Amino acid sequence: MTLGKWAVVFLVLLSFGAVLGFLLFTNDPGSVFILPSLVPTLAPPTPPLDPLDPPDTPTPPTATPPPLKEFTVCQAREPNTLFIYDSPSRAARNVLEAIYDGPLDTRAYQFQPVLLEHLPSPDDGDVTLRTVEVDEGDKVVDINGLPVDLLPGVTVFNADSQEVTFAEGDVVTMTQMVVTFTLRADVTWADGHPLTSDDFLYSFELAGEFDHPNLRFLLERTGNYDAVDEHTLVWAGVPGYNDTVYSYLYFLNFYPPLPRHVWGTADADQLLNAQVAHRKPLGWGPFVVEEWAEGDHITLVRNPHYFRAAEGLPYLDRVTFRFVPDLEQALDLLAAGECDLITRDVIEGGDIASLLQAADAGTVQLISSPSSEWEHLDFGIEPVSWTNRPDFFGDERVRQAIALCIDRERIASDAPVYGDASVAQSYLATEHPLYAGSRLYHWDYDPARGRSLLDEAGWRDEDGDGIREAHEAANVRAGTPFTVTLSTTGDDPARERVANILADNLTACGIGLAVEYFPDQEFFADGPDGPVLGRQFDLALFSWLNGLDDPCWLYLSSEIPASENWWATSNDPGYANADYDVACQAALDALPGSDEYARFHREAQRIFSHDLPVLPLYFVPKLIATRPGVSGVILDPSEYVDLWHIEAFDVTQVAEE
Repeated sequence: MTLGKWAVVFLVLLSFGAVLGFLLFTNDPGSVFILPSLVPTLAPPTPPLDPLDPPDTPTPPTATPPPLKEFTVCQAREPNTLFIYDSPSRAARNVLEAIYDGPLDTRAYQFQPVLLEHLPSPDDGDVTLRTVEVDEGDKVVDINGLPVDLLPGVTVFNADSQEVTFAEGDVVTMTQMVVTFTLRADVTWADGHPLTSDDFLYSFELAGEFDHPNLRFLLERTGNYDAVDEHTLVWAGVPGYNDTVYSYLYFLNFYPPLPRHVWGTADADQLLNAQVAHRKPLGWGPFVVEEWAEGDHITLVRNPHYFRAAEGLPYLDRVTFRFVPDLEQALDLLAAGECDLITRDVIEGGDIASLLQAADAGTVQLISSPSSEWEHLDFGIEPVSWTNRPDFFGDERVRQAIALCIDRERIASDAPVYGDASVAQSYLATEHPLYAGSRLYHWDYDPARGRSLLDEAGWRDEDGDGIREAHEAANVRAGTPFTVTLSTTGDDPARERVANILADNLTACGIGLAVEYFPDQEFFADGPDGPVLGRQFDLALFSWLNGLDDPCWLYLSSEIPASENWWATSNDPGYANADYDVACQAALDALPGSDEYARFHREAQRIFSHDLPVLPLYFVPKLIATRPGVSGVILDPSEYVDLWHIEAFDVTQVAEE
């Protein structure tokens, strides 16, 4: 896995609801944490009234409390743990969203503060780059974005962004990023204890005891992390870190809090081996764990100390997560009123037809949105030398012509298992704040224009067999038929439909297409053996899952899979354009939020949309199902966990016919 891929994994863990899990550490490991407000209070008995001495005013009748609002989530799997330092599964993150809130949420690919007063910003002075002197032996980030000790022979960027190779006795001036975080003052733990900057600092101290790559990424790039006061934290990076591809992560350069006041004496081994660390973590969110019945369900109850309680949140009193792997069973439970929401993992593993039928009958409410996963068609521009494959796609006009020949509107409408997808014009969705919009080249379906462009590029059908041959095509032997193979993954109905549409479209433009299906593990294997990352394909169909950032780095020439970078990189087409590299690298070097950051990212997209190393097809939709009467469920393309807004979920009884 490359450093770029580690950045994406790290971003997913910290920005899509996966905050650190926590342990209620007590002297009695078997004790149960009970919130005081959940213990019923018995009122003293009322003495009988004397009929000869009636009260001056009538005694009002005792009000009947409203029924509890209970909500059941049907998800496919049981969580492996609720302790986030122990690699919680996707199923666990659904539950963690209810126990914690934030520390950051995302809406439309932008961070939203939850535990912070506001997001750090260069405009507010919360994010600064300062100049520091570094000596031999100091920890720095080198030109490859790797944390190293500054020793003779190490090359770094100096404060003027120039490459400098360190020599013995030198003193180098470098830049260091400093970020100030201001915490909300009204947040408490579920036991009522104030949540302060010391809890964030404790998390930092504890994180160093866990050998996990996603934790290591930030730890190794942290120079200092200090609590200035109860509600202010200052993070300083290792000199040189701000010049790397990952500087957009500065919003995440803090460690979500851990309750030092409860289990501050526990070390990593104790936390990893204590069952209570994994089953009843102490949080600050809308709900607390009441019960985990292994193999059946987890029940949460309202947290009376939730910092948004004055807003009436959460709306629900009790949430139960039931483990229901079968979609038909989940639909039966929903129809019986025993399930209120069916998660994506249940839907993706079942027969979608039965769900759509239930929706048509009005017994199920479907909620969908685009995701950040984009399906794309990759051109084998520069295959490995030993394949001896004709240079079908080296000419950008050929790639543009194929884009014109492909009906992407039809693909986006017909290919997804459910719902219509949105056609992708770039590697960024239209909702993304860095989307280049009108600056992009658009290749709308126009097969006549596509055929004309193929003629211009030297591919014509002069023998009348329906397949074009090379006639003065660049770098292709004359007479070579334009017949290629599409490589993709098997057992995927959506990709099978895309492959069929591609075959129809390309045949109409005089290009022959065969389809080869691979098991996932073989298809995505590292090079040189893997067909994609080994650069041994004509056309490849698959998807990337974006983080919140602009992923222009995917197609840098430095990311072309080859022996010198261990084949585990992302630019499988073998695309190389110096102008694209300059624009993308300038964007990555700019401070996020600056004018240069946005301008260069949009310029990179413009070049990409002209050159088309890959043809973006559509953003994969995501779907969950609820019973009628459920409200407040919001799906967001940039949120990895669909229950991120669970504090606002609500449910009403549906009147029976």
